Amino acid sequence: MMPNEQKLPLWPLIGLGASQNIGYGTLYYAFSILVPEIARDVGRSEQWVFGAFSIALLAGSLAAPLSGTLADRIGAGRLMAAGSLLAAACLVMMSLSSGPLTFAISLALTEVVSVAVLYATAFTAIVQAGGKKAQTSIVHLTLMAGFASSMFWPLTSWMHGFLSWREIYMVFAAMNLAVCFPVHLALARLTTSAVSASKATPPTAASVRAVANRNLLFFLMLFGFAIEGYALSAILVHMVPLTQALGMGAAGLVVASLFGPSQVASRLINLVFGRELPQRWLAVIATALIPSGLAILMLTTPSVPGAILFAVCFGLGSGLTSIVSGTLPLELFGKAGYGSRMGWVTSAKQMMSAVAPLAMSILLAGIGVVPSIWWTVAIGTIATLAFLGIVMTIQLGSRASIPEASGR
Repeated sequence: MMPNEQKLPLWPLIGLGASQNIGYGTLYYAFSILVPEIARDVGRSEQWVFGAFSIALLAGSLAAPLSGTLADRIGAGRLMAAGSLLAAACLVMMSLSSGPLTFAISLALTEVVSVAVLYATAFTAIVQAGGKKAQTSIVHLTLMAGFASSMFWPLTSWMHGFLSWREIYMVFAAMNLAVCFPVHLALARLTTSAVSASKATPPTAASVRAVANRNLLFFLMLFGFAIEGYALSAILVHMVPLTQALGMGAAGLVVASLFGPSQVASRLINLVFGRELPQRWLAVIATALIPSGLAILMLTTPSVPGAILFAVCFGLGSGLTSIVSGTLPLELFGKAGYGSRMGWVTSAKQMMSAVAPLAMSILLAGIGVVPSIWWTVAIGTIATLAFLGIVMTIQLGSRASIPEASGR
């Protein structure tokens, strides 16, 4: 058993960093590179393939709450080990699919399984085995895993020069088996013993966090993450075409390339300067950066410096969001039932992220580029207000408890 005051050892943290890079790279980021060949091979349009991917993401979002509950019951490490095996099997199924229907089914199964091996379950593993330093370990993990797109976009493009998309997914299946499965299997020993110990030990006042208005806080948190997920996904998928449509031409690609480094930079900044900042305030800052960046873009377009500032703000907001999606539920509600809450957070974010690209496409066709972006600014502002609502609810609850405590 790992005592609650200890922190997660270095080896599982590094192992989780590797498994998250491989997981996100093989199960998510590589897909867009392979879509043109997949479409030709299965005899459907690229739009059809992207539509199948959106449906697969929706299926994954529906499976996330169950995944979180299982992580609480059997230990996140054990769930991730099983998920690695299933992810490899699903990637093999996808590579062997004989037509559009079998491909779509295999893709949906892959995204359903992915929720058992990506951030939400990895964060749960850290919380279960990481003691009081879990919040810091989550920040470390997001920093390491922030390179998945930077690694797998060029890697997939390079492999695609001499391998077919089917062969590439076979290689990806081997990666999940050779790297992720052993890491998760070793991690299972830590999380399973921690879960067993927590079941055997009666909850104490320190381990169960008494929070006023728990249902309201939970609703505001889910609503904020869902709306924020929509704003992020709607812009990210269309970032390059949007900047080009605003008159920046080839500079739009350069602007978009700043998003990834800004994401990583946000995690470094938070690690160095944000340790004492309450996570509810970090959530407000992270969410506010997204509509602020978009507003800067619209007020300065077609200025390239303004677009660069937009990309930096947008990347910082996205990077901090990855952190607070794991640390805010821990701060608000504590360790008990953390996996289940992370499942619902993942479900809310992923469901909106799945529908956002299509919704944005409809808006762009219906009302044009400028009104569509301002609409997204308004949506991002609503998400910021939701997290501000969490701050205000906690402050009001604290004030209300003072007379009650003095009356005793």
